[in-house]
Amino acid sequence: MKLQTQIPLEPISGQLDYSSKILMLGSCFSQNMGAKLDYYQFQTLQNPFGILFNPLAIDNLLQKALNKYEYLEEDIFRLNGRWHCFDAHSNLSSASKEELLKNLNIALTRTNQFLREASHVFITLGTAWVYQHEKSNQFVANCHKVPQKEFGKHLLNIDEIRGSLQSIASAIEEINPDTSIVLTISPVRHLKDGFVENQRSKSHLITAVHELLGVLPLGIKGFYFPSYEIMMDELRDYRFYERDMVHPNSLAIDYIWEKFKEVLVSKDVEEVMEQVAEIQKGLAHRPFDVGSEAHQKFLKSLTQKIAYIKSKYPFMNFGNSS
Repeated sequence: MKLQTQIPLEPISGQLDYSSKILMLGSCFSQNMGAKLDYYQFQTLQNPFGILFNPLAIDNLLQKALNKYEYLEEDIFRLNGRWHCFDAHSNLSSASKEELLKNLNIALTRTNQFLREASHVFITLGTAWVYQHEKSNQFVANCHKVPQKEFGKHLLNIDEIRGSLQSIASAIEEINPDTSIVLTISPVRHLKDGFVENQRSKSHLITAVHELLGVLPLGIKGFYFPSYEIMMDELRDYRFYERDMVHPNSLAIDYIWEKFKEVLVSKDVEEVMEQVAEIQKGLAHRPFDVGSEAHQKFLKSLTQKIAYIKSKYPFMNFGNSS
């Protein structure tokens, strides 16, 4: 008896391994998959500007990184005792304008440098709804609790989204024509926009992504990973959501991660991933008696395992325990 419809999946060409360098951009779901890749010690750069929900925000980041833009005081503003930038998530906001500018420019430099070497760029689109700051005429990545009356709200149409995605692909091709782009739609529902509005938004994103994949620049490989479809069709039950009934819970994230591995991660690295997981579990272990002989033996064994795997993969970082 089948109690679930399953989405057919096929591995992509050029799957991830430990030589891959993966740039993760987009909504909080890209953070979920990025956290899994980090746990297994893949080489990643995650959302240097924080979570970005719409394609215009991602395009803006890449264009400024590519053009070596420098943020100045005129690009930021102060509200409620903190300095903010409309291009970045509030995680980068700071009580010091100097610190914010420094972190913004460091993030642009890191993005530029990492993109030049990236084997894969993983982009998760969350919404087609965008907010335009009326005074500056700027489409923002985050409103930073600026009064809503200062913004106009706009649903990007399919042509606008496709144009933004083409701009992203062209920027990537210019700096690194050998990379692969993996696009996905976030399964997180943006219900603050409205139930019908959320569905309109997701449908615009899905259509635009698939139109883009048919016209990618020569040399760029493009793939679609069906995160949204897996959540909607295979996990169509509220037990797979957090208490807010909007975000996938840890069980759903683990389930989609298994599908992600099936499609995107080479089976050749499974053994290394198991070794990394064993080390991570060892580092998380909390002993009853830190001075016991058994624990000292455990620590010695763990140190040896870390030294062995780092001899093969020097970029791995297990914190102070390494």
